[in-house]
Amino acid sequence: MLVVGAAASEPDRFAERVVEERGVVLSLSKVHALLVDRVAPDEVEDRSREVLGAAILKRLKANQSVIVAIAGFDASEREHLVRLAHGERRPRHLILIETSRDQVLDEERPGLDELRRALDAGELGREGFQTVLRLGGNSLTELKRIVFQRPPRDD
Repeated sequence: MLVVGAAASEPDRFAERVVEERGVVLSLSKVHALLVDRVAPDEVEDRSREVLGAAILKRLKANQSVIVAIAGFDASEREHLVRLAHGERRPRHLILIETSRDQVLDEERPGLDELRRALDAGELGREGFQTVLRLGGNSLTELKRIVFQRPPRDD
C-alpha cells in the first residue's frame, strides 16, 4: 500500500499512527536518516533508494505487509512501487492524504493536481492500483486504525 501526500502532511507519520502492525511502514526519509552518517553525502540519496527498494522487495517476496509513505506526487515513483507489488502478485492500494492548499509546496502542486485528476477520472486502475482512498479534513484525525488481515480460508 502507498500513502502519498504533500511533504507538510507527513505521510510517514500518518501511516505510523494508523497502521496497526508495527514495522511495516517504510519511507525514503526513514532510510535516509539511517544512512546519513554511514554513507558519503553525495551517495545518500541513491543508496537510500536502493536500500528502500530492497527492503520493500524482501517484504513482498516474504508475503508480508508493506506500507510505503511517499512525500510528494511523483508518478514514476508510484509506478516503480506498484510494479514491485504487481510482480509479486500482492495487493496494490493507495491512500491520498488531502491537505489544505497552503500546505502544498509550489513544486508539489502539478503532481497533486494530476493525481487528483486521475483519481476523479477513475484512471488509477491503469497505474495498477486496485483500490484508492482519499482522506482529508476530519477523516484524517478520526481514522484510528488500518488493520491488515488475511482473508478467511475457504474450507
